[in-house]
Amino acid sequence: MGIGGGIFLIVVGAILSFGLSPDTWDVFNINTIGYILMAVGVLALVLAFVMQRQRRDTSHTEYVERRDIGNPPPGSLPPAR
Repeated sequence: MGIGGGIFLIVVGAILSFGLSPDTWDVFNINTIGYILMAVGVLALVLAFVMQRQRRDTSHTEYVERRDIGNPPPGSLPPAR
């Protein structure tokens, strides 16, 4: 879940919390579910930003090992007779 998922959860939670009356459903309290979704959305946003910062601060170094079997490197030729 990234930044978009966190924003989506916050929007859905706000709609459930502030847009519907609490007595719409008798089984669950819609307002409480909305507040929980908003809290999870904020947590998702914070985690997404932390992960982005870690990814941005990481440096990558590439090492390439190469062997020339047919052509020896200069200076490693056997002495002339």
